Amino acid sequence: MAGLLGSALCSAGSAQGAYEIQVYAAELVPPAHTMFEFHSNFTPRGQRNPADGTQPTDDAFHETLEITHGFTEWFEVGAYGFTSLRGNDGWRYVGSHIRPRVSIPARWKWPVGLSLSQEIGFEDRYFSPDRWTWEIRPIIDQQLGRLYWSANLAFERTLGGPGPKGFDFAPAAKVSYEVTPKIAAGFEYYADVGRVARFAPPAQQQHQVFPSLDLNLSPDFEFNAGIGIGLTSQGDRLVAKVIVGYRLPR
Repeated sequence: MAGLLGSALCSAGSAQGAYEIQVYAAELVPPAHTMFEFHSNFTPRGQRNPADGTQPTDDAFHETLEITHGFTEWFEVGAYGFTSLRGNDGWRYVGSHIRPRVSIPARWKWPVGLSLSQEIGFEDRYFSPDRWTWEIRPIIDQQLGRLYWSANLAFERTLGGPGPKGFDFAPAAKVSYEVTPKIAAGFEYYADVGRVARFAPPAQQQHQVFPSLDLNLSPDFEFNAGIGIGLTSQGDRLVAKVIVGYRLPR
């Protein structure tokens, strides 16, 4: 039973698994602008023999293309295409998600940023037993001088597959400090603690900490890198990630 639960947590570690490891900010892409982001993740120490029969994450390289377009000051839509490269499996298409998101406009001048993301999509059975998933993600963040923090309280549900039909709670958080006007260093945290109604035992939960670095070279450029360390045996033990993005002008 513990093995099955651990497998379920590993497959539902987030709506995008290890394909897009990111703590969202509340700010949206501006109206009439389009953001292109490449998420590159490599797992040198991951799961080798998943109990659910999916592809192991150990020694796997994942590449994700994310395209987000801003429609109004309070609404944007993002789309994702996930791919995986591992050993003799070659480069394979994993699945796609779509993510509409709404946010409190910055001109309201609230003390914190607030937005709500919903994400729905599918993955190939070889990579996840749950073919269709749905995520609801409230986001709150704040810039306090050089200090920035963000909390993502994600609730995830299986729509098609053997996974539990209730919501899982998969929180994520970030704290960073601007060392210089162009460089910020900090920590990111990702977890999956199991069903909302009844959390999994601590040893069967997922918890990862990522020391991270952000480069703020221009408003249209994004760079984030980090090394993730798994704190339990249920998740990947070591993950390296890089995010590079560019926002096209109006």
